[in-house]
Amino acid sequence: MTDYPSTAFAIGEAIRRGQLDPIELTRQRLAAAKESDAVFITITPERAMFEAEAAARRQALGASLGPLDGVPIAWKDLFDIAGTVTTAGSRVLTEKPARYDAKAVRHASAAGMICLGKTNLTELAYSGLGLNPHYGTPHHTPGTGEPRAPGGSSSGSAVAVAKGIVPAAIGTDTAGSLRVPAAFNGLTSYRPSQARHHRQGVTPLAHSLDTIGVIATCLEDCLAIDDAMRGEATTTRASADPERTVILLDTAYLDDERIEEAVRQNLERSAETLSNAGFHVVRRALGSVSDTLDLIQHHGWLGAAEAYTEYRALLESDAADAMDPRVRQRLLSAQKMTPNNIVTLYRQRRALQAQLRHELAGAMLLSPTVAHTAPLLAPLTDDSARFAEVNLATLRLSMVASLLDSPAMALPSGINESQQHTSIQLSAPCGEDEALMSVALAASTHLRCAIHSQ
Repeated sequence: MTDYPSTAFAIGEAIRRGQLDPIELTRQRLAAAKESDAVFITITPERAMFEAEAAARRQALGASLGPLDGVPIAWKDLFDIAGTVTTAGSRVLTEKPARYDAKAVRHASAAGMICLGKTNLTELAYSGLGLNPHYGTPHHTPGTGEPRAPGGSSSGSAVAVAKGIVPAAIGTDTAGSLRVPAAFNGLTSYRPSQARHHRQGVTPLAHSLDTIGVIATCLEDCLAIDDAMRGEATTTRASADPERTVILLDTAYLDDERIEEAVRQNLERSAETLSNAGFHVVRRALGSVSDTLDLIQHHGWLGAAEAYTEYRALLESDAADAMDPRVRQRLLSAQKMTPNNIVTLYRQRRALQAQLRHELAGAMLLSPTVAHTAPLLAPLTDDSARFAEVNLATLRLSMVASLLDSPAMALPSGINESQQHTSIQLSAPCGEDEALMSVALAASTHLRCAIHSQ
């Protein structure tokens, strides 16, 4: 199979220069999608070829729609795509095809991006590990060892990128569902502040926490595609000046015994790399982060209450018997949450958002994305108690940015002795997406160089 560039920008540039035919590229990528195991739920060859042919005509006429014209993309199967059924990774939702594209899909198509199909996910997007008994569990485990969990819930989107089927794929994030699979697969992801996107045509899980975003091989692609999904022109953003940028490393992460040693070491190494590059790296504990973790531990997860409300009718129907029992049980466990728990979570969320903004005072927060590397898949499949334990541990850190609606970037930070990926997260107060982008662009350049030199 013919090689092609690994990033969306490079593919778009090769098409613009006449070095890459979007029609042939799309045929190759469709073949790769069909050959992949459990990565896609639905493939859309007719639409993909129609869009590829249109892109080729535009290139021939010198009428390109922009730097992403002709670039293939895949969508998590929560997004409506006209003529396809939106399964949400389940066998019990609607069997009627969507009549219209979700708004984000429509905007990306208007930028010339080519829809290959819809990717696999945890049922109803309700797990951080990515298992799915209905459509299979995809994985792209490094090395020759036993399969590892792909991360969830946007498992298929991450694996589609990791396998090189597409340079970027779209997912959603409610408690970490973009960042966790990106972390486990050595990829980059961007969780936007919730207000940045309209979620029309996207199957919900928890309305107060859901957001949509990109998983890709580089941050530049994430940001460009984010622009496209909002119907905006692709913006070339300037990188922040390291000498004028403060990055705060919460020291609590360095003392947390639940964080895997390789994750901690690569976090420290990343902080050192940024410091050597001129960033002002400050180390101190953040009360807003520890208070958020304590709030979730003592009052529960707000997303659980909202997800139970969203799917209560399904859980009380006969169709519930056909659900993944792990997902069903996790949804039902929210029945134990009291009104006091839920109201406290809503009230404290606002206070903690303000506290984080005050404590950061213009700095960006550096943390691990996930406390551990990808766990072995088989024990999670075989033992429901083990699954529940590991799932909670996997989402524990990423829940902080979700509850506070903080924009967050997951960036690769290295590997452990088993060749499993580790990841760091840069985040900012709610709504400070553009400031975070500028800092993350500067940081990612130095971090990539440091990883490649290891």
